[in-house]
Amino acid sequence: MNLNSKQITIEQAQKDVDHWIKTVGVRYFGELTNMSILMEEVGELARIMARKYGEQSYKESDKGGDLADEMADVLWVLICLANQTGVNLTEALEKNFEKKNIRDKDRHQNNDKLR
Repeated sequence: MNLNSKQITIEQAQKDVDHWIKTVGVRYFGELTNMSILMEEVGELARIMARKYGEQSYKESDKGGDLADEMADVLWVLICLANQTGVNLTEALEKNFEKKNIRDKDRHQNNDKLR
């Protein structure tokens, strides 16, 4: 595992999560369970975002929420789903950049709402 390095690639993250799941976590939860867990984690992230950056006020139980930790939880479960479904996230992200560079080449530059 690459826990002490300062930078980790997406490929290495996929390998490290897989290793952790198979040694510490015993096995992956089912894909649908992990999809539900992902939505739960996104909800926890949304709660912090709504209170820190939005108009929502904090409840006592919301205090101490860690934005970075919630983002990492979302990433962890997304990596689990990628591993389970055979998705190479590095390749997927590279293809997504290509798609966006073609589809959105001028779109955002010409958007008056972004100025």
